[in-house]
Amino acid sequence: MGRSGKLPSGVSAKLKRWKKGHSSDSNPAISRHRQAARSRFFSRPSGKSDLTVDAVKLHNELQSGSLRLGKSEAPETAMEEEEVAPALTEKSSGTFLSGLSDCTNVTFSKVQRFWESSSAAHKEICAVLAAVTEVIRSQGGKETETEYFAALMTTMEAVESAESLAAVAYLLNLVLKRVPSPVLIKKFSDTSKAFMDIMSAQASSGSTSALRWVLSCLATLLRKQDLEAWSYPVTLQVYHGLLSFTVHTKPKIRKAAQHGVCSVIKGSEFMFGEKAPAHHPAAMSTAKFCIQEIEKSGGSKEATTTLHMLTLLKDLLPCFPDGLVKSCSETLLRVMTLSHVLVTACAMQAFHSLFHAKPSPGTLPAELNAQIITALYDYVPSENDLQPLLAWLKVMEKAHINLVRLHRDLGLGHLPRFFGTATTCLLSPHSQVVTAATQCLQEILKECVAPHMADIGSVTSSASGPAQYVAKMFRAVEEGLTYRFHASWSSVLQLLCVFFEACGRQAHPVMRKCLQSLCDLRLSPYSPHTAAVDRAVGAAVASMGPEVVLEAVPLEIDGSEETLDFPRSWLLPVVRDHVRETRLGFFTAYFLPLATTLKRKAMDLAQAGSTVESKIYDTLQWQIWTLLPGFCTRPTDVATAFKGLARTLGTAISERPDLRVTVCQALRTLITKGWSSPGPFVQTLVLPPEADRAEVSRFAKNFLPILFNLYGQPVAAGDTPAPRRAVLETIKTYLTITEPQLVNGFLEKASEKVLDPASSDFTSRHEDTDSTCPSPASTKLLLGLLSLSRLSVLDLVVALAPHADEAAISKLYSTIRPYLESKAHGVQKKAYRVLEEVCASPQGPGARFVQSHLDDLKKTLLDSLRSTSSPAKRVILCTKEVSVGARKNAFALLVEMGHAFLRFGPNPAEALQRYLVLIYPGLVGAVTMVSCSILALTHLLFQFKGLMGTSTMEQLLENVCLLLASRTRDVVRSALGFIKVAVVVMDVAHLAKHVQLVMGAIGKLSDDMRRHFRMKLRNLFELVRKLLPEEYQKVLVNIRKAEARAKKHRALNQAAVEEEEEEEEEPVQGKGDSIEEILADSEDEEDEEEERSRGKEQQRLARHRSRAWLKEGGGDEPLNFLDPKVAQRVLATQPGPGRGKKKDHGFKVSADGRLIIREEEDDNAKLEEEEGAKGEDEEMADLMEDVGVRSKKHQKLKQKEADDEELEMPPQYQAGGSGIHRPVAKKATPGAEYKAKKAKGDVKKKGRLEPYAYIPLSKTKLNRRKKVKLQGQFKGLVRAAQRGSQHAVRGA
Repeated sequence: MGRSGKLPSGVSAKLKRWKKGHSSDSNPAISRHRQAARSRFFSRPSGKSDLTVDAVKLHNELQSGSLRLGKSEAPETAMEEEEVAPALTEKSSGTFLSGLSDCTNVTFSKVQRFWESSSAAHKEICAVLAAVTEVIRSQGGKETETEYFAALMTTMEAVESAESLAAVAYLLNLVLKRVPSPVLIKKFSDTSKAFMDIMSAQASSGSTSALRWVLSCLATLLRKQDLEAWSYPVTLQVYHGLLSFTVHTKPKIRKAAQHGVCSVIKGSEFMFGEKAPAHHPAAMSTAKFCIQEIEKSGGSKEATTTLHMLTLLKDLLPCFPDGLVKSCSETLLRVMTLSHVLVTACAMQAFHSLFHAKPSPGTLPAELNAQIITALYDYVPSENDLQPLLAWLKVMEKAHINLVRLHRDLGLGHLPRFFGTATTCLLSPHSQVVTAATQCLQEILKECVAPHMADIGSVTSSASGPAQYVAKMFRAVEEGLTYRFHASWSSVLQLLCVFFEACGRQAHPVMRKCLQSLCDLRLSPYSPHTAAVDRAVGAAVASMGPEVVLEAVPLEIDGSEETLDFPRSWLLPVVRDHVRETRLGFFTAYFLPLATTLKRKAMDLAQAGSTVESKIYDTLQWQIWTLLPGFCTRPTDVATAFKGLARTLGTAISERPDLRVTVCQALRTLITKGWSSPGPFVQTLVLPPEADRAEVSRFAKNFLPILFNLYGQPVAAGDTPAPRRAVLETIKTYLTITEPQLVNGFLEKASEKVLDPASSDFTSRHEDTDSTCPSPASTKLLLGLLSLSRLSVLDLVVALAPHADEAAISKLYSTIRPYLESKAHGVQKKAYRVLEEVCASPQGPGARFVQSHLDDLKKTLLDSLRSTSSPAKRVILCTKEVSVGARKNAFALLVEMGHAFLRFGPNPAEALQRYLVLIYPGLVGAVTMVSCSILALTHLLFQFKGLMGTSTMEQLLENVCLLLASRTRDVVRSALGFIKVAVVVMDVAHLAKHVQLVMGAIGKLSDDMRRHFRMKLRNLFELVRKLLPEEYQKVLVNIRKAEARAKKHRALNQAAVEEEEEEEEEPVQGKGDSIEEILADSEDEEDEEEERSRGKEQQRLARHRSRAWLKEGGGDEPLNFLDPKVAQRVLATQPGPGRGKKKDHGFKVSADGRLIIREEEDDNAKLEEEEGAKGEDEEMADLMEDVGVRSKKHQKLKQKEADDEELEMPPQYQAGGSGIHRPVAKKATPGAEYKAKKAKGDVKKKGRLEPYAYIPLSKTKLNRRKKVKLQGQFKGLVRAAQRGSQHAVRGA
């Protein structure tokens, strides 16, 4: 008997097998049953339905397997089914799901969405829904919610089983939410009576499904009643019936009842009307019921009912009136004395929900809120009790926030006690408690204290009222800096930071001592809180201002120090990073004299030869100047203080190159941020913003000439261009607030400078003294300087042009028009930039000038094309410029021209067609022009993909496919990019018509083109593979598999050599949202083989470039890092002699310098080199040999291998005699000592290891040409071992 799961021997060869890919072709050809079912799937049964309760019951029994057909009935039944198959198939459309699938009411879509075929309850629901739907349709109903409500209520009274009752109740629960309220109000009496009867009958039953859904239906019914209905006793009686189930022992019933009660109290429809009462009429009875149940079972050991009622109160407590809230709160506080952990936790949750809801004073008065806070202090958990303490802190936080919201002074009066208690929690050994207490106090400071500090006013130690409360709170937090809290100093510093931000402006008199303590802590050696102290002091600087902070903790730097310790110099970076919204006059009065003193001190020390000390003082004065941008951020006294600072700033810009960037940044900050909206701690500014702006603008006539002259100076050799760029940015910023008359004057002078650049000061300085006969070198230098001067002036003109009036712009246009045809490309570019700035003005004088000179501008631009640089003559040629900016602007111009055609065209398709006609001639020009034209068309296709007509897109695709036959790679590359974009943007239906054309054009590419663009072609195939026929799909699958195998093989080889893994790139590119992502085929991807071969060398060079060495000073002299020339000591090559690597010739050298050459090593090295170089050829030769083709190269390799084998054969001559004929000792064969003398195989020898026959391994065994030979040796070894073992068994 054959084994299970396997065919007998010889049978498998006789069976028919499927061809590959055709295993699903065995579906039957006859489909009459399926056709019949498909034809009636969406139709309703015309005759009487066979769906009855008995039929559903029989179906369920058949599904569960309880009913079986007898053996004698089976053949006959099967035959009957064969005869009446069409009829049964036609009637099979009337299943128990027909009513569900045909139901047109969206209310029951939930039933179909969550259908489970294995659930008996779901089947029952579907059966009832189908039956009810059938009844409604038979009576001509429209399947409305009201009809379903009436039918289901009638069905609920008729059903008897618990399963059917649960199904009806579930459907009623769904439909009641959509039944109109007037219907439910009118039918309230009958409906509620039916529900109450079912609740009474099902209260003690074992099934919970029906009762749960009936409770939900009753809650929905009560929620739909109006306010008048709640004045009747019957309504409250029905509600009390629902309320009584909130303490049911079964969780599902209890949760359904609690959810229903909450929905009635919170979500009754009349509570959202215009005349809604403050509280629900049933709130009083609900609160009394909860209190009675808690008092009834509060003393029990389990307290289960108490927990259930506390859970209900957590949701309902914010909905009760104030009297009931007070009673419930007293009850909660009483049950908390039971010391029951769960009861206490639930009571805390109830209080938290009450405060978090932020109820109105009608629900929770401020006095009651304060009383609850005072009472909760009697229930403070231990510091070591983690979870209760966390809950208590959270409840107290919400309680104080709500109390301050209701009554500010009363709430602030309770905060000092809580701050003291919460600060004590910082001593807890649990980090969670420390974190919770810190976050709690921070939230109270932000929510309760900060919004009211403006009304509280100044906070002093002798103040009274709310100011006194703030002082007490700060003293409680300040106590955290004592050693007792040292483990929590990081949290204390966070609290101080928030306290400074919230109250620093008004409460700084009581914070001075704390600032001194922070500075002392900052000076502690090895302190881990340095960064936290800096943040806290920075918050104090931001809120109090640097004047107050430096008065409390002086800088202690005046230039007369005996030592250079400067213990508080760390304050300078802190002030720089946080100063804002302060007096600019303080910088003028305090910091400017200090900076001047320190600069003078540095100069004196430099003259005295004290270089290090001079650098230190110079650094300090530079740090003081870096404070200026912060002081210029929304200062409060610009109108009064800037005039005293302006002269100093002008001098610093012109005479102090080291301060130029900082001062320019300060001016830009003052203009852009000097009159922004005030921060949260600033109430009013000293003067309105118009006065500040006018004051700064008044000094434009002084600052702008200085900045103009600085920008006109050339950059010295070795200097960076950063200061020059900063000057230009400052000019542009200052011009935004400069008066137009002043701008016009500057623009007129600049125009004169453009016409006569020789008037420049620095140009005349470089002129040759003998002007009559200048040398060629001096002439060239003079021309370069003249060009530089004109370029600088043109930059200034570009900045001035947008702010001039129309008359000045007209004059400027006449001035720069000749330079549009200048042969100097830099000057020509600047002239175009001037026109760009003027034409880019959306409104104002620039826009008016463009409107009035539009024709002249067009003529000028067209005429200037003759003398422009070659790429600029046609925008299409610029699409392949080397400059990224030129390419970007070219594509932007193409798109803008397209939008212009759309604005003036009759319709988008025709307008774009007229535009494309202007680009088509480029497709028949030179190679570069053809490539650029295709790129332009590609960009336009992507930008206007939704506006181009289908015929236009198809025409473009056909023409570009013809260009794929070009022999130029640039044209083919652009054409493939166009096809890729077309595949992405075109509709699939239209693209499918041209797939054959595209594939045919690609198929005609030459081998060289295919090899060069293999990555682009692969990505293109991946995009269109879904549109290709089946045979192409198989080719693509094979290609992907071959590439995956090749990539895996390469990765394994690389891992074996380098012993490291590299990430592999994804072979498929996704569709991008932009054209740059779609055309993201880089040259690196196309030449990946070349890059891979050069990868190791580039990595080595990159590692070498990333190294840097620091050349130390000569002798014992230390390296001075403050030296300006210290950057020259950072070297890219290792300093010192002997860093060059000796060249390895492959030979060892003896001690006396002689070369040691060994033939064996040389031959092995040469052999390895040959094998490595010829590995690929040998592999290909083996492959060709397998298919029966042998090349001459392969034959030569075989001949060489045969020659090698012949050379390895032992000689036939037998040695004997003396002299040269003496026998020479042969090299011992491994394992020869174990060979038997009289038999085959090996023998064991006493006292020695057991013999093992093996093949010696050497690197010559790695030769792929000898792979088969080596395999044969191993096979022979195994066969010999097997024969030996068989002989041993037989002998035994």
